[in-house]
Amino acid sequence: MAEAEPDESLTEAFWAVARRLRQVNREALAPWEITPSQFRALGTLVRDGTMRLSDLSERLRIAPRSATEVVDALQDRGLVERLPDPHDRRATLVRLTEHGADLARSLRSTRAAEAAGFFARLTDADRTELARILDTLRD
Repeated sequence: MAEAEPDESLTEAFWAVARRLRQVNREALAPWEITPSQFRALGTLVRDGTMRLSDLSERLRIAPRSATEVVDALQDRGLVERLPDPHDRRATLVRLTEHGADLARSLRSTRAAEAAGFFARLTDADRTELARILDTLRD
């Protein structure tokens, strides 16, 4: 059997870790019955505040129809509300409810604890180096 090319092994290892991290994230969100997409939407609204549905779609990098589905699910649970845009009556604003903001804070804490556990196998020096490498690759 031929040896894998070094870059191919690195790529496979990277994607395996990414899949595992996504699994940990899904498991952390499961008790609240929140999907990763819904969590990202809540986080965006916490960070950036009330915004048009189209802006949320752009920030999440998903199709407008998908953003509508995410917001529908969050609204059904009382986590967000839709409001008319006072500057454009054709547009709709999305705003977190108090319940949505409270849940977002709880989810963020839980997810941070899960991530800390995930990376706990690394030494402080390894975590620092990994953060440096990932910042380099992200740019």
